Amino acid sequence: MKLLLAALSLGIAGCASPGVEHYRAEHPVLDLKTYFDGTLDAWGMFQDRSGEVKKRFHVVIEARWNGDAGVLDERFSWSDGSTSRRVWHLARQPDGTYRGTAGDVRGEAVGEVAGNALRWRYVLALPVDGRTYHVDFDDWMFLMDDKVMLNRSYMSKWGFRLGEVTLTFVKR
Repeated sequence: MKLLLAALSLGIAGCASPGVEHYRAEHPVLDLKTYFDGTLDAWGMFQDRSGEVKKRFHVVIEARWNGDAGVLDERFSWSDGSTSRRVWHLARQPDGTYRGTAGDVRGEAVGEVAGNALRWRYVLALPVDGRTYHVDFDDWMFLMDDKVMLNRSYMSKWGFRLGEVTLTFVKR
């Protein structure tokens, strides 16, 4: 029995993703206040757990900071013709992490930055066919240069993978 538990523990640990600190030495170094300042465009897609692209979108982001407090005003245009908006209120914490809130986010989002990477975790109230589901998002963003950042978000519910969002940010 002990051998089975040890093997199971090793198997689960082997599936864990690296923490954001794994990217500490990567360049260019991401500074959220510098990158998310001004106007950005982003293009993305949502894929279900089978990998099928279900929706595509474009988002225009107006970002500004006042000291350690930032606002990201996101306006989405979806491939089905619909539009939506999310306004993030961000705050840099004394320990260097970030906290954020938005109207469709339950509680606070938590962000950690190291090197060129940001890991941003939150629970989104996601409307689907007239119902709202609370879905866990695990966003990984990687700064490629001073204009481009790539984002891959993993969506799950009760630990089960629902799909992924892939996004490319381009700073104007």
